[in-house]
Amino acid sequence: MDPLGKHRVGCLDAASPNEIERLMDGRRAALAIQDPPYNLAAFESRCVADYISWCCSWVETTRHALAEDASLYVWLGADQKDGFQPLPDFMVMMRDTAFRPRSFITMRNQRGYGTQHNWMAVRQELLYYTKGDPVFNISAEYTEIPKILRGYYKTVAGRVTENLERSKSTNIRAGSVWVDIQQVFYRMEENVNGCYAQKPLKSISRIIDASSNSGDLVIDFFAHSGTSLLACELSGRSCATGDIDPVFCEIAIRRLEHYRRTGRLGWQNSHAFLEEQCKDPTLARLLGVPEAEPASLFPV
Repeated sequence: MDPLGKHRVGCLDAASPNEIERLMDGRRAALAIQDPPYNLAAFESRCVADYISWCCSWVETTRHALAEDASLYVWLGADQKDGFQPLPDFMVMMRDTAFRPRSFITMRNQRGYGTQHNWMAVRQELLYYTKGDPVFNISAEYTEIPKILRGYYKTVAGRVTENLERSKSTNIRAGSVWVDIQQVFYRMEENVNGCYAQKPLKSISRIIDASSNSGDLVIDFFAHSGTSLLACELSGRSCATGDIDPVFCEIAIRRLEHYRRTGRLGWQNSHAFLEEQCKDPTLARLLGVPEAEPASLFPV
């Protein structure tokens, strides 16, 4: 439990109804942001059928944890060397759930992977689903990119107008292709070393601002670097999050504590376990690390 009473963090199995119910403690969430391992379990790939079967389980626990009117966002990979799996089979599986598809969002990375014989892969896929009639705050979709292109002429009240005249904002909307978010790397303050699937804080904050209101509960059953937890702290939401790996649970907790103490979003080139590292004088001297930060506020 958060000593301030705002958030809950648990070491749990996302596919276990009992463990999720314990985390929820009788509450229901307005928003779920799930970032499951992209068909990777203990560094070994499962067959796609097994992976999708597992996804069915955590999607169902997510459904039970959500309010009647709620949104679900799922980050998922598409391996171009393996029929773009697991994305297509996951999308087919979701047709038989209580969730309604709303959008297929692509976030562009600044770095990617590829060869001289193919298009470089620089995208991350984000699926947006809803149940019932949840909130969508359109103001959250506007980016910091100014509108500079005129066009799309239309007659309004007998006068020909162009898109900039009719717009409600001087900035463009993010739409379903997000090109304005910096991929996390080691020079950024929010970087959390060891969390190689870390999502940018700006992307999670955009989702939270768009699909929840202040004071709402947000859930994330794959905490990883703790970005959903921190984004909820910054936006005035409550967060119920967890991970099956206790190391990631501890990282999420320490990241929140670190922010509350220092106002910093991450460790940049440092890491969450500096205190333990500094307890070994020889190792600390070799690495040239500073003194440890204060002990954890959360009981382990």
